Amino acid sequence: MTERLYYTDPYLREFDARVVRVDDVDGHRSVVLDRTAFYPTSGGQPFDMGRLGDLRVIEVIEDEDGSLRHVIEPGVAERACQAGDTLRGIIDWDRRFDHMQQHTGQHVLSAAFDTLLEARTESFHLGTASSTIDLGREVSPAEIARAEADANRIVWEDRPVAIRFADAAEAAAMPLRKESGREGQLRLIDVEGYDLSACGGTHVARTGAIGIIAVASWEKFRGGSRIEFVCGGRALRAFHALRDTTADNVRLLSVHAREIPEAIQRLQADTKDARRRIKDLHAQLAGHEAAALADVASESRVVVGALEGWDQNGLKTIASAICEREGYTAVLFSAPSPSAVVIARGKGATTDAAALLKKLTENFGGKGGGRPELAQGGGLVGEVPEMVAFSRSLLGVVTS
Repeated sequence: MTERLYYTDPYLREFDARVVRVDDVDGHRSVVLDRTAFYPTSGGQPFDMGRLGDLRVIEVIEDEDGSLRHVIEPGVAERACQAGDTLRGIIDWDRRFDHMQQHTGQHVLSAAFDTLLEARTESFHLGTASSTIDLGREVSPAEIARAEADANRIVWEDRPVAIRFADAAEAAAMPLRKESGREGQLRLIDVEGYDLSACGGTHVARTGAIGIIAVASWEKFRGGSRIEFVCGGRALRAFHALRDTTADNVRLLSVHAREIPEAIQRLQADTKDARRRIKDLHAQLAGHEAAALADVASESRVVVGALEGWDQNGLKTIASAICEREGYTAVLFSAPSPSAVVIARGKGATTDAAALLKKLTENFGGKGGGRPELAQGGGLVGEVPEMVAFSRSLLGVVTS
């Protein structure tokens, strides 16, 4: 079993340790030490990173026997250590302290929800950008604000955060926020006068080091609420991102920050009106295009052609308008290639649109489907004039 130095001193950044064994697991070399300050993935908190001598530690894993395996970056076999060697361990302190801020902030925020609102924390996850706690019941925005405010009160009072040890019997008589199912000696994190919880993670020594606890979002989750939050340095970075985004919006919209929502509403309304007008004009233009094409093909009643600037929906609108005339067939391609195609027939016409589309895709690729009256496809590749000529030949249209 590896001695865990972070249990008693989470601020320990460097240490010396003896190599117990070196393993190769899943193509990665891992080192087991007699003692370590590296934290493994556990209890919702991610692993530490850093260095062992000149080896870079990229993951720390806890084995069933209580040993901690320090996974080394690939490609360093020639520099691998051996059992009995002494190595200097150096923790990636920025990563560790960030995790300490988030994890201690979680204890305080969870205690606020529990004490003030009787909303118990069921699980906790510390992510790379933000963290979440899952509460056992739904909470309202007003309740969330109340818990957040009280949690920050504890932060700004700069209360001590102590590490205590007790056996299971002693812990059972203590006011733990959540019962621990573990046997033997328990490690307890004590936020003075506010929270006492069994936890093996790393935490700051005083609540003031959390900096601030900011709830970023919330949602309903499995009958309760999922609360996303950030603490300390993450909260500052989140504020910077919000500040810069707001400044960009102010510049682009030429309004004050508090007027951004109203300006966006105006833009949405204007965009909706513009889309409606464009749709009406599009329909009118499609009607004119259809009439012109149908008039040219009045003798054969077959319209085959390629239209630039029209998507499949536009082609369908034009083809349908053409086929409102009795006996007409329309085969319209978009240009340039790869092309969409729409095939339609009007009342009295005998063209099988689906069968024609199948022959086109067999020759020019793409895919699609439909019925004898209307078929459409896309992804046809080739020279557009060749597709048009092929369609004309299948329909028996003589090119003038």
